[in-house]
Amino acid sequence: MCPNCEDFARTVLLLGQLALYADMTGADLDFVEAVSPCLAVSLPEPPPGMFPDGYDTDGGPASAGDC
Repeated sequence: MCPNCEDFARTVLLLGQLALYADMTGADLDFVEAVSPCLAVSLPEPPPGMFPDGYDTDGGPASAGDC
């Protein structure tokens, strides 16, 4: 697996785990609110072939603060 693919997959996994944690009783939602935008912005470029040809990967906000 290419290094960029590994980074992308690891970051997506962490975002998923954070989402699951946020749904748990007693979760520290301040932590989730502080970490999730930073983690999302840290996503590397998606690996080649992740999206269909012609898909605009730049169509979203430039950073979490632009949401």
